[in-house]
Amino acid sequence: MSALFQRLLGAAKRQGGAFLLLLDPDRTPERDYLTIAEAAEDCGVDALLVGSSFVLQSRFAEAVREIKNSTRLPVIIFPGSANQITPNADAILFTSLLSGRNPQYLIDEQVKGAPLVKNAGLEAISCGYLLIDSGGYTSVQFMSSSLPIPRTKYDIACAHALAAQYMGMQTVYLEAGSGARLPVPDEMVKAVASYIDIPVIVGGGLTTPEECASRIEAGATFVVVGNHIEQDNRLNLLRELTAAAHPLQSVRI
Repeated sequence: MSALFQRLLGAAKRQGGAFLLLLDPDRTPERDYLTIAEAAEDCGVDALLVGSSFVLQSRFAEAVREIKNSTRLPVIIFPGSANQITPNADAILFTSLLSGRNPQYLIDEQVKGAPLVKNAGLEAISCGYLLIDSGGYTSVQFMSSSLPIPRTKYDIACAHALAAQYMGMQTVYLEAGSGARLPVPDEMVKAVASYIDIPVIVGGGLTTPEECASRIEAGATFVVVGNHIEQDNRLNLLRELTAAAHPLQSVRI
């Protein structure tokens, strides 16, 4: 297991959970995502994810470097493809879209990206990526040409998560999608977290402290919020969200 991921798991154990902030340079002006990155540590964020389902501009590597230079927090690439691999981060969430059957995102992008990750010296955090239905058509669903797992089919989610564990992956990501109308249900989080022995990440559609807290209570080790914060640069809300993801830690004043 990568050293960085071990540290994040240690933080999650001490705090009762951990909070990952997703920054998307495609969706957010440079001045805004750098402002958020600079304030993230003080707001209680445990690590930054940087990525996008679809890169519209060619300066992704530069954006990652700027974010890394703006914070002492770990910066982890959350790639939409092998094109988003850069040595300007600390680690990469090395994902395989196990809920889909499109070979491009099951293995093809991973084979293209593996040598780039090695040459960049990035820590690879292997991750089984499961797309969960969120009541709408999301960017990742469109770009990956894959169907999401129905939000009421907990058994299907559990089987995919267990497959990720048996294939040696370090974590499972239950993803409703950026800007999702409905987040991953607490009941699905609980079912998956109690069925497998590796940590669960939950993201997509989480907009309130209560939603973050309930996913941690249901068994998630990490919650991810991005689009909601990026839209309005809501740093006060960010503090409330991180506090909700850290139930064992004293509330920050």
